Amino acid sequence: MFAATVSRPLARAAALATAMIAACTPDHSNPAEHLPVPRTASQTAAPADQRPVRIALSAALVSEEGVPLYLRMIRYLSNKLGRQIELVNGLGYETISGMLNDGVLDAAFIGGLPYVLLHDQPGADVELLAAPVMKAARYQDRPICYADLIVHKDSGIRSIHDLRGLTFVYNEETSNPGYNIPRARLLELGLTDGFFGMVMRSGSHEESIRMVAEGRADASFVDSLVLEYELAQGSSVADRVRVVESLGPTGIPPVIVRSDLPEGVRQGLQRHLLAMHEDPEGRRILDQVLIQKFVRVDDTNYDDIRERKSRADAAGFQHLK
Repeated sequence: MFAATVSRPLARAAALATAMIAACTPDHSNPAEHLPVPRTASQTAAPADQRPVRIALSAALVSEEGVPLYLRMIRYLSNKLGRQIELVNGLGYETISGMLNDGVLDAAFIGGLPYVLLHDQPGADVELLAAPVMKAARYQDRPICYADLIVHKDSGIRSIHDLRGLTFVYNEETSNPGYNIPRARLLELGLTDGFFGMVMRSGSHEESIRMVAEGRADASFVDSLVLEYELAQGSSVADRVRVVESLGPTGIPPVIVRSDLPEGVRQGLQRHLLAMHEDPEGRRILDQVLIQKFVRVDDTNYDDIRERKSRADAAGFQHLK
């Protein structure tokens, strides 16, 4: 078959061409203005020190409604860096990880578990650039987040123990708050014997929230970042769920970068991210995505993710059930 002859990098490039939603060119125009039409991967073939920097946005940080705000952040960074940056959106964690490995992407706003899986594999070529510190008091001025167990607001469910035999929905298998943390929680409680009546995959935290709100699932663990953003936007969907318990804290989704990205670009991206909160325009963007600031972060910030995964793997509890 033809598909068997397509190399992985070419397949990743094809995915990039369909997922790229903005090509941000350095300028000082109104961020709300129409952004240039993106070029495909084949049209942007150029030496690494000349081609656009390609940054992926995963669903770990905001819901779909927040993507335009990250477009503003990318334009801001592009202007500060004096270099074209392209934002890639709408791809799952595994695809983003593969594209980083293949060099199709240069950087990513990515989930904590995907970062750990990438960083810990032999020959890893990614490093931490920065991580956000959220504004809400529960985040304690630290680069952390939580896994919130949600149910319908009118549900009689009061604890995770009440979920036996019910329908549970998760976003992705490589999600820390959506899969890794609940798996470790069930293991801790000894609830690994086919605890749920049904387990479904939604594809995103936003869709998991919607399914619980609409009664298509009884419960889900979702990233606190996504739920809080939805609530802050006055979402009528998120308003129909309530949090039963919060697990964590856990390492927050970081910004990671390929180690072979030119040093000047890596350092420039980091410098401008870390200084955003001190700049009036940067401060306005951060306020809209509920971020206090970006900070440098050490790999040990993600050890809790490793520990949870290791415990479940050692126990042979590979799948939620």
